[in-house]
Amino acid sequence: MNKIKKIHYIIGLILLITISALNQRNETPPRFEFTSFTVVESIIPNGIGRSRIINSLEMRDHKEYTSIKSPGLKSRNKSDRQEIRANEYEETKLLNFFNVVGIRFQNIAANDALINDKVSTMLNDGWELVNIVAGVESVGSEDDKNGIYITRFYFKRNS
Repeated sequence: MNKIKKIHYIIGLILLITISALNQRNETPPRFEFTSFTVVESIIPNGIGRSRIINSLEMRDHKEYTSIKSPGLKSRNKSDRQEIRANEYEETKLLNFFNVVGIRFQNIAANDALINDKVSTMLNDGWELVNIVAGVESVGSEDDKNGIYITRFYFKRNS
């Protein structure tokens, strides 16, 4: 091999080793923490329902309350409900959708302002809104006068 080919060969080998070394660095995957809050809005007439923003202040390890089910096992999940129940949580009062005369749009606007402020505060505290899930519980018959509207807001941030 002539001198120039050897130099090109050595430079190429050094470049290949350098690229391999850079690709093999040990990066730890990002870790996230998640949180959520739930908005419960009453759709009970006459203003007798309860509407709230609920945010748990307690952490739970889901594994402590999880059991494995399979066709051959006849075991039950024997988790104690009292242990699962959260005793420390934030409760922000909201207004009900209905009052004595019917639907109250001012109440809906006031609730929107409070929920928007809660979401803005979370975003300003470094949380990223991941998902929003909503649902209604109501019988839906002609004589059904009860129900709740639930919205869950899920957030994550790097820990």
